[in-house]
Amino acid sequence: MPSLISTVFSSALLLSSVQVSEPAIAYATVEEQRLEAAWQAMPQVLSRFEPLVNNLRLELQHTEHSRDLAPRLRQHGEQLWQQATYQARTNPNYDDRALYWARLMMTQTLRQWCQQHQPCVHLPVLLEALELSSRGQLTIRFAKDSDVRILLTGFDPFLLDRNLNQSNPSGVTALMLDGWVFQQDGRQIEVQTAMIPVRFADFDQGMIEQLLTPLLSEQSIDLLLTVSMGRQHFDLEHFPGRRRSAEAPDNLNVYTGGSASNPVLPLLDGTPLAGPEFVAYSLPYQAMVQAEGRFHINDNRSVTTLERGEFAAQSLTELADQTAVQGGGGGYLSNEISYRSILLRDRYAPKLPVGHIHTPRIAAFEPETTAAIVQQIKQMIRLAAASHPQAAEADSDK
Repeated sequence: MPSLISTVFSSALLLSSVQVSEPAIAYATVEEQRLEAAWQAMPQVLSRFEPLVNNLRLELQHTEHSRDLAPRLRQHGEQLWQQATYQARTNPNYDDRALYWARLMMTQTLRQWCQQHQPCVHLPVLLEALELSSRGQLTIRFAKDSDVRILLTGFDPFLLDRNLNQSNPSGVTALMLDGWVFQQDGRQIEVQTAMIPVRFADFDQGMIEQLLTPLLSEQSIDLLLTVSMGRQHFDLEHFPGRRRSAEAPDNLNVYTGGSASNPVLPLLDGTPLAGPEFVAYSLPYQAMVQAEGRFHINDNRSVTTLERGEFAAQSLTELADQTAVQGGGGGYLSNEISYRSILLRDRYAPKLPVGHIHTPRIAAFEPETTAAIVQQIKQMIRLAAASHPQAAEADSDK
């Protein structure tokens, strides 16, 4: 599988829509080009991890060659992730934005350094080391004494050209629950998390497959929850669909290329993603919908197909001859991460509970609402863990 970041990097430069004279800015992705406006709009957010960004700048000032830089960049990325998750757990402000913008400051700093040290042939590898480590994707390690191991993924803030101040409750959840350990039914439950970019190119180049395949094929996890921001209440997306049809752009201002009348297939390593039109949620939704909190939790079975339009599906059999326009999670990356993860589950670990949680949406940065969302997700996780076969074993032992 080719490098993810090399393709994302090339696409980002080609798709950059802002042309300015300064070399450092012209050599920036669409996401990085928002940094100047973000500094003006919310300096208190962008300055939160500025010391870590400055540490990277200082190290690069004393670096002449890129060939041995990847391990050190991984250390910088891991330090950023660890600092962000530690602050989220110990001094919760229900804010994921500082991590997102600090990562962009780091990638822009690296790009500027490479521009001054041409030819910088190792840039794709260096970006990959920094990106993946700062997302927690390289440090998913469970304790040996954990009986139930849960992986949860969240997303970056998105639609930033509509609201630069946007936060994402799924990202906050990932930051706050990384390393969460609790006891239930005589068993130790551990949660590890990772952050996912809102970029089609990363998905097309196999980021989700690279992250999840080792964990599923080696049976390293017992439950998998993907989380994103969605609608008015919680939705447990019962039937993810295969195709893209949403009109919204990703964070590089790339569009799906699909529509309601012409949904398109995502890619995997340059070829259309193979699989059925719909797959099915396998987390214990009957238990999870009972989680108490501020919001209602829906078992969302709504789908849209070319043949029947929108309807509530009751089984995969009912969807066998349908062409997906929207799965329960829509026609965007929220739906797609669920589809890809369940597709991998079906291939490597058919009995693994896997599913997607769409959180209630927030307008920009709403810490009180986000706090309520995180607490209700924690209740869902407890209920899901209690329904896990290992929990049932614990009950039978009593």
